[in-house]
Amino acid sequence: MTLVPQSDLRTIGGISDDEITAIRNFLQGAVYCWCKNRPDEWFSLRDLMGGENTRWAGTPLLALYEKHEGSSEDPVLQAGQDGGWLLKRVISEDLRRFETREAYRIREYHWLRDGNDE
Repeated sequence: MTLVPQSDLRTIGGISDDEITAIRNFLQGAVYCWCKNRPDEWFSLRDLMGGENTRWAGTPLLALYEKHEGSSEDPVLQAGQDGGWLLKRVISEDLRRFETREAYRIREYHWLRDGNDE
């Protein structure tokens, strides 16, 4: 596991394995982009897929929203939580090391550059 400190992981149900794989690949690309362009900054799913990137139409993340659409709870909040768990798994399986912390009621990550993975 590449998370410092180690942390629990959860699996996400209610969508297909192919959808989960597509989401994880999409998030992996976002993590690589963040690390390239902002290597010294902390990030969360909100930083990668919120703000200007809130509209998930045309992305694999839409499956998470559709999974929760019509439920009694806010589908945006629920999809974000699922996305956060998937991001955590992506980062935990990355070859690079990441520091993690809880801040502002969300999980954040920071790439620990050690010279071996640049």
